[in-house]
Amino acid sequence: MNDTTLSLTLRKTYPGFDLSIDSRFGSGVTAIFGPSGSGKTTILNAIAGLIDPDEGDITLRDRTLFSSGAHINLPPERRRVGYVFQDGLLFPHMSVRENVMYGYNQTPTEARNVDPDRLVSLLDINRLMDRRPRNLSAGERQRVALARAVAASPELLLMDEPLGSLDIALRGRVLRYLGDLHRSLGMPMVYVSHSISEALALAHQALVISNGRQLAFDEPRKVLLEPYVHSLVHLGSLENLLDVQVTDSGPSNGLTTVALGSVSLRLTGLNDSVSVGDMLSIGIRAGDIIIAVDRPERISARNILKGRLDAIHRIDHDVLLFADVGATLMAQVTPEALDSLGLEEGQDVYLVIKSSSIMVLG
Repeated sequence: MNDTTLSLTLRKTYPGFDLSIDSRFGSGVTAIFGPSGSGKTTILNAIAGLIDPDEGDITLRDRTLFSSGAHINLPPERRRVGYVFQDGLLFPHMSVRENVMYGYNQTPTEARNVDPDRLVSLLDINRLMDRRPRNLSAGERQRVALARAVAASPELLLMDEPLGSLDIALRGRVLRYLGDLHRSLGMPMVYVSHSISEALALAHQALVISNGRQLAFDEPRKVLLEPYVHSLVHLGSLENLLDVQVTDSGPSNGLTTVALGSVSLRLTGLNDSVSVGDMLSIGIRAGDIIIAVDRPERISARNILKGRLDAIHRIDHDVLLFADVGATLMAQVTPEALDSLGLEEGQDVYLVIKSSSIMVLG
């Protein structure tokens, strides 16, 4: 993921606000993370050609999209960049099929490298093709907007808070579709979010900005640990966002068993429509995971996972642990708990998770 796909050096000034960015994005998924008003959408709009930087250069692969010095400014339709807005913005007078094929038909034949049928199947919108946007749910509209943007075979896909308008039950599902899109099509993505949990789940690298300034640019996990990023991250809301597969859906006892890598989890709150083999996305707050140095006995929590502490990080008045249980989980504890348990990196521990603490995200 070290190869440079997008080179971005730009400055844009508005009254009372100055944005200055100098970054190189790879071929994976890059998250742009920061608080509201920090300049995240301005960066996307500059890449897409919807606004002009005051100065700078934007290069996609070997093509210059914008250069103030060379007086180059390609119009949006020539940039080969797809853009998915927070609210989808589908053409209301067109069916889903017509929306998807619009992007495909606008692309020259020699530039098409995405099969619309495969895309429709990948995003699971086959049954929606004859509907109008007004007859779609928020999650369905977002998936159709993704399909329309990707069907145009862009060299880069931009997404501005694509989960922002979705309820919590749909967030994981759309994240899973985005991951599937990148793995299946190899399409570079730039993903704007104010959630570091989403960046940790989806992105290969993360750019953190605040007040128009670049604070950090690295792997999401490394970025999370930077001291000057701590003020932007509320650890109490930090989630493990995970994909799991149903292995036992016979909830006579109200529990469903899912596989997370090589370990099993039991969770509650699933309806009868879930079947063995189904993929789900779940969320587990880092603060809801209890750490034990000895295996607990006679305890009500249904999930006791043995793991190894890979990393321990003190962040202000909290401690963030990374534990390998076959997949990496984050857990949040107090400094007092860290010291009283004598926790050290490389140590075997048990992660205790109540079934009711696992949130099904779709």
